[in-house]
Amino acid sequence: MHRGPITAGAFLGLVGLGLGAIIGVRSAAAPVARHSTGVHSRPHHAAPAEPLRVRRHRRRRLRITIAATGDLTFGREGAFPPGGAAEVLNAVGPALRSDLTLGNLETTLGSVAGSKCAPGSSNCFAFEAPASDARALEWTGFDLLNLANNHANDYGAAGQASTTSALTVAGLRYTGKPGQVALLRRHGLRVAVVGFAPYPWAASLLDIPRATRLIRAAARRADLVLATMHAGAEGTGYEHVRPGAEAYLGEQRGDVMKFAHAAVDAGADLVVGHGPHVLRGLEWYHGRLIAYSLGNFAGYHTLSTEGDLGVSAVLRVTLRKDGGLVRGSLTSIRLDATGSPSLDPSHAAWTLTRRLSADDFGARAAGPDTRGRIRPELAPSRVPPNGSLRNGRGPVDRYRPQTRDRRPSR
Repeated sequence: MHRGPITAGAFLGLVGLGLGAIIGVRSAAAPVARHSTGVHSRPHHAAPAEPLRVRRHRRRRLRITIAATGDLTFGREGAFPPGGAAEVLNAVGPALRSDLTLGNLETTLGSVAGSKCAPGSSNCFAFEAPASDARALEWTGFDLLNLANNHANDYGAAGQASTTSALTVAGLRYTGKPGQVALLRRHGLRVAVVGFAPYPWAASLLDIPRATRLIRAAARRADLVLATMHAGAEGTGYEHVRPGAEAYLGEQRGDVMKFAHAAVDAGADLVVGHGPHVLRGLEWYHGRLIAYSLGNFAGYHTLSTEGDLGVSAVLRVTLRKDGGLVRGSLTSIRLDATGSPSLDPSHAAWTLTRRLSADDFGARAAGPDTRGRIRPELAPSRVPPNGSLRNGRGPVDRYRPQTRDRRPSR
């Protein structure tokens, strides 16, 4: 190491290095000191980025996608599919994937004595499938089953109890009992599902004032309300929706249009129908979608699949928190001779439903278009009778007007 005297040039160089280090340290520390005293804020290009991303993410998630099907049965005593419901539904599983998938379970589950049909009867149909089919429904993609229908009571109270027990064990929810509201959470949204049918073991659609009170009660507890209705006469002679009450085999099957409109007025954001065993049209009403019947979805050796009885669909819609439809579509389904569904490359459901919608609802027809889409931007644009505010929170979206009985602000 050099220990000789330091020259003037070297000394000045060392001094310069020391001052530079001191200045550099102060410069690096200065922004922190100034920020901590509140004199200067952080550079504007860095701070807002993450909060903005979080807010946009939250807005995107405040919507859910719902899939809905029509009637589901899986055989009857002595005629069950070898692989159970899983075998019947195997080809359509991908079409059922959504945030919330619901169907109409038109059979009991379990093994209960006491069928409503007398032995040897040829004009009475009682449906019962193994309790294990509940697991298959969950595995295939269903989340909730409607039990408001005529076959839910085929084996009396014991059959109903067996069915609800099987669904609960499988982790499935159900709706349709008198006064029942099924509540679920999806992506931070509270969703209420209520089911109606013209039978004493179900929430009644014949008593419309009582039904609307139940829907209003559901709307007070949820962000979104889905109403299902098992209504209307059955068969290809009843594909059209007309004003007025319908009857079939001596049963009152409800005024489907009056009920569906009242449901929306009371707070339903989507109305899904089933029961006629055929597809019916789609209607816009006050900016909400009504699917009057989704037909048969699975009917293993129980439901006829001839002609239009074998044409079915999965309804798929994405809803915002305010109930507005973001997008929708129909997936065409065809049932084979055994009553098992599969995807239909001919898209017969699109053509049939588009024709029925146009015939029955005119300007209020909700499609679908030639690609199976249900397009909310084409919904009739008008202001509801009670003005242009939704719950006092701001202007109504012109494509999704609201009605006077929407839920109160929360």
